[in-house]
Amino acid sequence: MSLTSKLSSEGIAARQVARPVPLRETVYEAILELIITGELKPGQHLVEKELAEALGVSRQPVREALQWLQKDEWVDLRPGYGAFVHSPTQEEADQLLGVRTLLETESARLAALHATEEGIAELRRIYDTGVQALHDDDIEAVVAANAQLHGQITELSGNKVLNELAAQINRRVRWYHTPVAKTRGQQAWDEHAALIEAIERGDADRAQQLMREHTEQTRQSYLRRTDEEAEQD
Repeated sequence: MSLTSKLSSEGIAARQVARPVPLRETVYEAILELIITGELKPGQHLVEKELAEALGVSRQPVREALQWLQKDEWVDLRPGYGAFVHSPTQEEADQLLGVRTLLETESARLAALHATEEGIAELRRIYDTGVQALHDDDIEAVVAANAQLHGQITELSGNKVLNELAAQINRRVRWYHTPVAKTRGQQAWDEHAALIEAIERGDADRAQQLMREHTEQTRQSYLRRTDEEAEQD
């Protein structure tokens, strides 16, 4: 009896060898991270040759990655002109950040009802990391810690559907948060501290209210910033 037949007869599914991640996917992730962190700015022209040289790859995977990024609305491809980092409209940002508020206020409410001691300890660890990054003026680390803290709250909610929905918009939220992270500064982390305390006390109503106010502050900061940039232009 062959090995395949033996495994089949015993009801054991054969484990397939994991294939390497296609290069275009690696390039996609690399370019996307540059966009999210602001190293590639909205409206910036993306030259295939320059990206290929910077990433140490050929132009083909870059071209394929840009097509994927266009499909996911991170990049705009303009016939005759090339690829450009997508410039989100105020309406796009307002809609996404509004949905974020709906999801995360419910996450905070549920987290206050279900959080464990270990979960609270992790929130405080992330908080300390974020505050230290803020003091070090490391905005990329601040944004990363912010995303991690909000993700932990959603995780503590115990609601898998909320987790999945929040994960779908997490990168967009990071993108919109990056330009205002420095402006929000210590105030945002003071709001985080109050939120953690409410979750630790099990005060679901207070946690929900604080998260609503916190996410609304970020939304308003982003919209004010885009208004100011439009006036300058």
